[in-house]
Amino acid sequence: MSLRRIAVVIALLVLIVDQFVKYWVTGPMGIDYPGAELNLLPVFTLRFVQNFGVSLGLLQAGSETARWALVAMTAIIATGVAVWIRRETQKPELIGLGLVLGGALGNIVDRVRFGYVVDYADFHIFGYSPFLVFNIADAAISIGVVILLVRALFTPKPKHDVPVEKANA
Repeated sequence: MSLRRIAVVIALLVLIVDQFVKYWVTGPMGIDYPGAELNLLPVFTLRFVQNFGVSLGLLQAGSETARWALVAMTAIIATGVAVWIRRETQKPELIGLGLVLGGALGNIVDRVRFGYVVDYADFHIFGYSPFLVFNIADAAISIGVVILLVRALFTPKPKHDVPVEKANA
């Protein structure tokens, strides 16, 4: 399997798992209205949240126009990531890009279907939540971005030989 196909497979797997878990939580588990929750562990609760914005509650879509603007903005980003996948040759970057693309697609599907993104995962300890309520798509995007950042910041760049006369110009 080519490296680029790995990124596409990862994106499709993230999309499918994200949508299945959202279905399971809001369907058979019945956590499908604001305020619904199920404590699974002392540090983890399934809690239904309608996310009308993007990360950290930014860019809240308070109207249909804003909703579709967020869909368009996310679709443009997803398209850019897909183009990057076509050009990328490094496996770690392709894995990160596949995670980002799959997460973006999962959240686009929600926003188109419902007008908001379904969030449900709430980690907490001693009454403190270090994260906002999130979903698998959000986690995939975050992990993918971290992979890309780590690779950009800490992977040595290949040295290119520059002729002496050009280097001194």
